[in-house]
Amino acid sequence: MKSIQYFGINDLRLVEKDKPTPKENEYLLRIISVGICGSDVHYLKDGGTGDAQLDQPMILGHEFSAIVETGSLQGQLAAVDPALSCGTCEYCLEGKPNFCINMRFAGAEGVDGALQEFLAWPKDAVFPLPESFSPQEGALLEPLGVAIHALRLGHVFPGMDIGVFGAGPIGLLTIQLAKLAGAARIFATDKLSHRLEIARKCGATDILLADGKETEKILSATNDRGLDVAFEAAGDDGTAVESAALSSKRGATVVIIGIPSIDETRFSASAARRRGLTIKISRRMINTYPKAIRMVSSNMIDLSPLITHQFPMKEYKKAFSVAANRIGGKVFINFTS
Repeated sequence: MKSIQYFGINDLRLVEKDKPTPKENEYLLRIISVGICGSDVHYLKDGGTGDAQLDQPMILGHEFSAIVETGSLQGQLAAVDPALSCGTCEYCLEGKPNFCINMRFAGAEGVDGALQEFLAWPKDAVFPLPESFSPQEGALLEPLGVAIHALRLGHVFPGMDIGVFGAGPIGLLTIQLAKLAGAARIFATDKLSHRLEIARKCGATDILLADGKETEKILSATNDRGLDVAFEAAGDDGTAVESAALSSKRGATVVIIGIPSIDETRFSASAARRRGLTIKISRRMINTYPKAIRMVSSNMIDLSPLITHQFPMKEYKKAFSVAANRIGGKVFINFTS
């Protein structure tokens, strides 16, 4: 079978490898669509994210949908949870599998991901999808799960003023969830105007170019009160985190979702202290797939505005270039084209 393999910084190659044989507790999956995440771009451009550096060839890709080729779900389109927790460590037993010390995660830390034609994956991490789902919508359930977890951390309630700093795919999904939770006003910021237009479609009431003046505009719009909850989803080495903190009211919560290209996040300590901010750093998700499927199938969440670019497998280099340059919303590589 064919796979798209990472060999080093800016070195992706289409190579042949053996088709996997599933174990008794696994399904054989025929990969249909893979979304390119910002962390995949970090791996390709920087060789890793923070202290997680790739030192050997591997296959990226953790946002994906597939057709099940074996077992009781044979022939069904399914979404796939890329995170495999052990279920027995301290954190798993505490109900926090996203902190599992024995975590295996597709496309990271030595575990091959979905940028290949077939993958064997544990059955309990495979979720059949309703017929109404497209393969791309199935792949987007992973970032939707990340956004659901972040919203839980933020404790968003009806009537609140919310800020989402960074209008990439996870930021756009956070906007939709905040609207669904009853936020009265949702401010979205980004450096790219086309992403702000998508943010408006997703429910943002105010869109602001991230030009250094967004904090002043948010404070003015809220009569200097500030935001009840701010979500940082830009991962731009601290600028968005600083803006989120400075735009928040006293006693507010700031949830950090983004992954910066350098291994640090910065905000003004004095501003955070005087406001008494609660800073929460979000780590992936916790058992969100069933909820995410219900939300999309019942039209509570609309994934279609995010699906802007699709490429066949052979055009993987172009796909990664578009993703790296933040053109459009979510970029997909389809293995059926």
